[in-house]
Order: sequence, then C-alpha cells, then structure tokens
Amino acid sequence: MINLLNKLLIETIYLFNEMSPYLLFGLLIAGILKVLIPEEKIYHHLSPSNFSSILKSTLFGVPLPLCSCSVIPVATHLKKEGASDAAIVSFLIVAPTIGIDSIIATYSLLGWIFAVIRPICTTFSGLFAGTIVNRFGSENKKESYEKNDKYTCNICEKEEIHSHSIYEKVKRIFRYGFFELVEDTRKWILIGIIIGAVISTFIPTSIVSKYLGKSLYSYSLMLLIGIPLYICAAGSIPIAASLIAKGISPGAGFVFLFTGPATSSTTLTFVFKKLGKRNFFIYLFSIILWAVVFGLIIDYLGVFQPDEITHIHQNQFLPPLLKYISSFILLFLILRTFHIKSKGQKGI
Repeated sequence: MINLLNKLLIETIYLFNEMSPYLLFGLLIAGILKVLIPEEKIYHHLSPSNFSSILKSTLFGVPLPLCSCSVIPVATHLKKEGASDAAIVSFLIVAPTIGIDSIIATYSLLGWIFAVIRPICTTFSGLFAGTIVNRFGSENKKESYEKNDKYTCNICEKEEIHSHSIYEKVKRIFRYGFFELVEDTRKWILIGIIIGAVISTFIPTSIVSKYLGKSLYSYSLMLLIGIPLYICAAGSIPIAASLIAKGISPGAGFVFLFTGPATSSTTLTFVFKKLGKRNFFIYLFSIILWAVVFGLIIDYLGVFQPDEITHIHQNQFLPPLLKYISSFILLFLILRTFHIKSKGQKGI
C-alpha cells in the first residue's frame, strides 16, 4: 500500500511538472488578451442573427479561458446585450472547450496532434451548432433589457474614456492571468491532475485495454462520463492522457477531452431554460456529433498510439529545471488564492 501511495505521489508531481510551464505561459497570454480586447467590442458584433455573428462568437470564444461554469455569466450578459441565440450557443461550446492556456497545456501531455485537432473540432462544433440554431432553433423572444452603451474600461472598469500607463496595463495582465484565472481554475486543474495520477497508479493497463480498447463502447462510456461532468479544459487533459496511456483508444480519450469541458449539468440547465428545448438538443447533439466524428478520425487514421504518451515528454525541449521552477511558481499562486479566500472568509 505504501508503494502505491508513493507511486501516486510521484505520478501527481510528474503531471504537475509537465503542465506547469505551459499553463503559466497560457495564463500570461490570456492576461494579454484581456487587456487588448475590450468586452464591449465583443458584444457589439454578436447581435445579428446571421453566419457572421456565429463566426465572430466562435473566434471570440477561442482565446477566452472560461470553464463550463464561468462561461454562464458571460453568456447571460451576451443575451442581455442582444446577442442572438445562435451566437450564444456557439460561444457556449467554444469558450469553455479551448483557450490559449488549455491548447498549450494539451501539447504538454498529449502532443501536437491533439493540440491541433482539439481547436479544429471545437470550431467545427461551434459553427455547426450556431448555423443549425439559426436555421431550425427555438424562436425565443428577446428579453427586455435597457441597452447600456456606456464605455467600460477593461483595465479598471471605470465608465469614462481615459488612458492607462504601460505599468498599469502590465499590472492588469498579471493580476488577471496569474491571480483571477488561477482562482477560477485552480480546483479543477488540481482535481484533473489527481484523477490522472489515480488512473495511472491504481487502474491496471490490462483491464483498460480489454474493456475500453478500440470499441464504440468506450466512446459511449466517455460520453456518459464527460457530458454531465464539471471540469475545465486544462483539468481534463491529465485524465485523458492517463486513460490513453492505460490503453483506451486515443479517439475515445479525445471524446472525453472535448465533452468534459464543453458541457456540465449547470451549462445544460442554462441552455435548456434560457435558450429553449430545441436549442438545447441542437447544442448537445452538435457536441456529441463532432466529438465522435473527430474521435473516429483519430482512431481510423492511426496517427496516434497509446504508448506514444510515455514518449511525448522525453522528446520535448523544456529542461527539467524550468519545469521545477514553473511548478513551484504555479503551486505558490494556487496556494496563495486559497490563503486569500480563507483570510477573506474569516473577516466576514
């Protein structure tokens, strides 16, 4: 038992080390995008009920590092601002599924093939869902809200036109990327890493290969697990990597990698209640369809084998010292957010 616990600790540290440098780089990019792209510009382009708004919502959703729960307030705001249901459905699929941070982190554990296919699948799914909603979706009456045309600074959130120094912008980049985003995603990143380590440690490879190998049964199981599960895009990566390393087909692993962040019971409830039953089924069908399609493509082409997982990291160029330093920094940032939250709660 002690040997298993030691192996679990080693696997957890290993996964954390592999992801940390890529997560830190992705969080920095996310902070830069937060400062460069004002939110009101996003809202302005998503109101028309046409393919242009669907395409824009897909493109806007790609770089945003939102999970399947934190995307809901953004989607609610989009609806209040008059965004079309088609644009909102597309945004709900794309935004939580991929972000700059998760794309980079996907490369860290699964290699460039998954890092490329993941955003392609997400884009297909978002555009497809938005187009179908635009054509056949529920005709919901737009909710009545007073339109707010006031300028809001995306750095300090003041409603007046002004400018900021380079220092203030850099400060906002780091505060958003390394504090706000870390606080939003910390729990799910840690959970994903721990689950991945548990799979690597306790689940025999022979069982996974025998019952979850190259069969459609494994696809169905990944859908059943991934759809209601709440996990962020980065947190799903170590779980998928561990499953593939244990013998599940890469395509089935991709199904989980895509559906896990794209859906959750909370998001499903939001879509059903706010966007209507028909849009809900289009949303869910689009996610399942493209997850399975791209999963089958991966397995059919045979471009990725399970045993490659163990070799991906050996071929990467990042030195071990950089990984250890990155892990220390990321762990410090995560523990700091827990400390601040605990301190704030005590003061209430």
